[in-house]
Amino acid sequence: MISLISIILWFSLSWATSDSIHGDFFQCLSGQTQSSHPISEVLYTPDHFSYSPVLEAYIRNLRFNTSTTPKPRLIITPTHESHIQAAIICCKKHRLQLKVRSGGHDYEGVSYVSHLSFILLDMFNLRSITVDIENERAWVQAGATLGEVYYRIAEKSKTHAFPAGVCPTVGVGGHFTGGGYGNMMRKYGLSIDNIVDAELVDVNGRILNRKSMGEDLFWAIRGGGPSFGVVISYKIKLVKVSATVTVFRVSRTLEENATDIVYQWQHVADKLDEDLFIRLIMDVVDRGRSGEQTGRATFIALFLGTSERLLSIMNISFPELGLQSSDCIKMSWLESVLFWTNFEIGTPVEALLDRKPQVLVHLKRKSDYLKELIPKAGLEGIWKKMIELKKPLMAFNPYGGKMAEISPSATPFPHRGGHLCKIQYATNWEEEGSEAAERYLNFTRQLYNYMTPFVSKSPRASYLPYRDLDLGINLHGKNSLSEGRTYGIKYFKSNFNKLVQIKTKVDPGNFFRSEQSIPTLPYQMVTKCVPLSNILLNSHCFNEWYM
Repeated sequence: MISLISIILWFSLSWATSDSIHGDFFQCLSGQTQSSHPISEVLYTPDHFSYSPVLEAYIRNLRFNTSTTPKPRLIITPTHESHIQAAIICCKKHRLQLKVRSGGHDYEGVSYVSHLSFILLDMFNLRSITVDIENERAWVQAGATLGEVYYRIAEKSKTHAFPAGVCPTVGVGGHFTGGGYGNMMRKYGLSIDNIVDAELVDVNGRILNRKSMGEDLFWAIRGGGPSFGVVISYKIKLVKVSATVTVFRVSRTLEENATDIVYQWQHVADKLDEDLFIRLIMDVVDRGRSGEQTGRATFIALFLGTSERLLSIMNISFPELGLQSSDCIKMSWLESVLFWTNFEIGTPVEALLDRKPQVLVHLKRKSDYLKELIPKAGLEGIWKKMIELKKPLMAFNPYGGKMAEISPSATPFPHRGGHLCKIQYATNWEEEGSEAAERYLNFTRQLYNYMTPFVSKSPRASYLPYRDLDLGINLHGKNSLSEGRTYGIKYFKSNFNKLVQIKTKVDPGNFFRSEQSIPTLPYQMVTKCVPLSNILLNSHCFNEWYM
């Protein structure tokens, strides 16, 4: 923390020759905040001794923690809503890009990296969680982590939970903004299906709730990405869980009939009892001491019930796995979060409050959706390709249950009925340098390309929180709408059209923008070409206006 006078002096000296921003930017920040909550105490300039520790504390992908990674001109770590209002108003006034980070798990670093001059609004201090068990509701600030949310709910009740992700260090803000899936989605849907209110700071610095923002904007911020404002907090609906749940983790190699078991998993995973969620992970492992490698299928499950009932379901619906009573582990729902995060059995649940990930690596992620079964011959070819590449793994997360009951237009997240599962391609590496990065990025892209015949088409759909800049980047120039449509249709399908309309209404100047944000409609295009749906469905009007 530094004094406002020294901040103004630093900006005046360091930015005087590089752009038009001077100390009046900081005077703007100070003038927009309350004296009881001085913003100078939450500002970090690059010469501040805490700047690097604050910046690096929530970088979860080492690809974006290098000496050449673009850094923010200033970090603001708000402790009060007025700090967010000031950041928006003053960045807008001075034409500075504002990036917003909650947990730092953005796979492409979009929340904290930009090649343009930018300010970072880091939400980690806003982590309050207020649980109301009697009404089965909770208010959760955007800077809280999922582990903190789960822990605070369990403090009040051992039979309540919330359907969200399995990684406890993920920030609430980014997770909820993109959809929020987890291992209870077949029972209760996504996180966004269980959000009943929110507090948001809009482009004009106003604090809005569901009633004052209106249903369109409330719809957009539940799965449409961070293109509409800065969410301060969410009101969530808690769900019931049994006091004891059952988990298992069972692996089978190719020599143990993995292909046939995976083939059968495809048939049943989305049709099983909605209390049962079985994730499939396909990866490559060494085969003994020979140095040869083989494929491995690992089945990880959460069952919201007893092991006896689980075994009964499995023996009827999925006997091919050969699940035994010795594979089943009984525990509380809160303990199951640790199990799914690969903590040792018996790890104290207080580990969920630790904001540091168990490991930090360089990584690349991509995603797909499976709508049809992959034939056995296809699976055999996939195994062969994976063994050739060695590194990437694939995680298959089954749908069905509640996911199939919710309309694709109920929220911006469109991937509902008709989807067997979501696929995540995951590649981690520890080697430093651009050559290593390019090599592993290429491995991931090769596997993704190989999967083309088997996955969804027209569009080839993707999951927004698995951010993937390979799908396209928006430069926010004259082609912004067509560039946005390239990736937007993959993430949102036909919901993209409605998101563009809402974005144009609530943020016509496109202040909340990023490499893959929702674009706005240029004013001239809207007035010249009607109806609006024609503009969104094709680029004819757009191209005509600019030719």
